[in-house]
Amino acid sequence: MRLKLLPVLLLLAVAPVVGHGEDLMDAYRQAVANDPVLATADANRLYVAEGVPAARAALLPQLSAGLSLNQIHGGGSQTTDSSGNIVSTGGGGHTRDRSLTGNLSQPIIDLSAIANLQAAHAADDAQEQSYRAALQNLYVRVASAYFGVLQAQDILDIDRSYEDSYKTEFDQTSARFKNGLSMEADVNTTKALYLYYKGVRIGAEDNLKDARRALQQITGKPTGELKKLRDDLPMQAPQPNDEQTWVDAALKTNPTVLAARYAVSSDEHKVSAARAGHLPTLIAGVGYNKFGQWSNAMPGTGAYGPATTTVGLTLNIPLFSGGLTHARVKQALYQRDADLGTLESQRRQAARDAANYFNLVKDGIKQVNSARESVDAAQKSLASMRAGYTIGTQSMTNVVFAIEYVANSQFQYAAARYQLVLDKLLLKQAAGTIDLHDLEAVNGLLQ
Repeated sequence: MRLKLLPVLLLLAVAPVVGHGEDLMDAYRQAVANDPVLATADANRLYVAEGVPAARAALLPQLSAGLSLNQIHGGGSQTTDSSGNIVSTGGGGHTRDRSLTGNLSQPIIDLSAIANLQAAHAADDAQEQSYRAALQNLYVRVASAYFGVLQAQDILDIDRSYEDSYKTEFDQTSARFKNGLSMEADVNTTKALYLYYKGVRIGAEDNLKDARRALQQITGKPTGELKKLRDDLPMQAPQPNDEQTWVDAALKTNPTVLAARYAVSSDEHKVSAARAGHLPTLIAGVGYNKFGQWSNAMPGTGAYGPATTTVGLTLNIPLFSGGLTHARVKQALYQRDADLGTLESQRRQAARDAANYFNLVKDGIKQVNSARESVDAAQKSLASMRAGYTIGTQSMTNVVFAIEYVANSQFQYAAARYQLVLDKLLLKQAAGTIDLHDLEAVNGLLQ
C-alpha cells in the first residue's frame, strides 16, 4: 500500500519558511526538507520499491537480438550454401561471414519467480511502513527537540532569577551586617549561594546552546527565538479513556509492527521461492537466424542463405545442484524465524509503550496540576520567610530553604508541562495514529 504523502510534502514545501524556527511547524517544515534520518528512510523505501519491477521482469517476455561479423584470413577460402555444403574454393585472401539472430522467450511455468514477485511486494509494503514509522518519529523528534530548547531556556531563566535573588540577598545581608543587624554567617551563606547559582547559570547557558544545536541537527537551520508554551494547557484525559483500547490499536496499526509483519510475509514467499528450486520450469521460445558468407578471392559468390525460425517449448527439470537448493530453503526458513522473533518483540514493545504512555498522560495531568499548586504555595512561603527575616522572626536558613523550594517547584512544573505534551504525542505514536494534525494541535498551544 503506497502512502499518499506527496500532497502533504508539496504543501509543506510551498509554505513560507522563516530563517528562524518561530514555531513548531516552521521547525517541522525545515526538518522535512533537511533531516538526514527521514531522507535515509525515503531512499531505502524507493530502493526496495524497485525490487517489485525487478522481480516481475523474470515473468515477462525476454527479447534479444544479435549480429556477428567475422573475417577469416589464410590458407584459402571456401564458400558454402545455405545447407552448409561447399560450393566453391579459392586460394589466399580472406573470407567473411555475418549472422543475424533474434530470440524471444516467455516463461510459462516458473513458480520460483512468482513467489519472488510476491516476496518483493511484501518487502515493498514493509518498507512503506518503515518510512511511515520514520515520518511519525519525526513528529516526536521535532517536538522533543523544540521543547528541549524551551525547557533549557526556562531553566536558564530560573537560574538567572535565583542568581539575581541571591545577589540581592547577599547585598542586603552585607549592608545589614555592617549596621549590626545580621550575622557574619548569613553574609557567608548568601555569598556562597550567589556564587553557586552563578556557576549553575553558566552551566544552564551551555545546556541551552546544546539544546539549540540538537534542534538544528534535525532542521539543518540555526535556531532562533521560539514561541513558548502557553500556561493554559488542555488537561483532558486520553480519548478513548481506556488502556486496553490503546494497546489493541498499537498491535493493529503501529507501523513498526506492520513493517515486521510484512517482513515475515515476504520471508514466507521467499521460502516458497526457494522450495520451487526443486520444481520444473517451462519456457516458450521463438528463435530467428540468418547467415551469409563471401570471399574476396571469388567475387560474386557471397550470399545469404534462407532465414530459419525455431518455435518450441523448453522444459527444465532440476535433478541435483550440489545441495544449493536445500541450503537456500534452510536459509529462508531461518530468516523467517528470525523475523518472527522481531515481530513478536515489536508487538510487545508497542503494547508496552501504549500502556505506559496512556498512564503517563493520565498521571501527567495530575503532576502538572500538583506542580502548579506547589509553585504557588512555595512563592507564598518565600514571601512570608523574607518578611519574617526582615523583622527578625525567621532565620536566613529558612529563607534559603524557601528559595530552594520555589526553584525546585518551578523546575518540576516546567518539566511536567513539556512532558505532558510529549507523552500525548508518544501515546499516539505508539498506537500508530499520530499525524500532521497532532503536530498542528501542539503548535496551537504556543504563544
